[in-house]
Amino acid sequence: MEQAVETPEPTATDPGRVAAAYGVVPAGSEPDASGSADEPLEADDETSGRAGRLPDWWHRDHPVFVPLAGFFTGMVYIIVVPGAYGAILKGVLGYKRAEDLFPFVLLTLVVPIALLVPHRTRRFGRYMFFGVLATAIVVVGVALGVLWFLINRDR
Repeated sequence: MEQAVETPEPTATDPGRVAAAYGVVPAGSEPDASGSADEPLEADDETSGRAGRLPDWWHRDHPVFVPLAGFFTGMVYIIVVPGAYGAILKGVLGYKRAEDLFPFVLLTLVVPIALLVPHRTRRFGRYMFFGVLATAIVVVGVALGVLWFLINRDR
């Protein structure tokens, strides 16, 4: 037995609510008391440029979005970049030359450090750098723990 649920409030896909989110009011159509417009949403020529940009809520994102994105970007960055760098060097220059040039991968740490300088990217860069450091510490710690276990097991 199915019953329809009546909602007195406007839905997320209501044209009036969408128009309010983009700051566009269709010509000759004012939203009624429920927030819905009488006619479908049509963008004027002067507002069509705004529709191509990011929505207004993009700058008011969730407070944990930037920290999580930065941390996981740093985590992936510290794992993928040295591996890809070594694989490309080995494929292009050979094993011996790649071994000689591999320490230059440390220059890639300039990217998270450079993100700390501009105010606009400082928060993301701080969490990215934290992700890089935390991942490096975990990898080195696990490697030392496994090495210690293997050495003590053979005695």
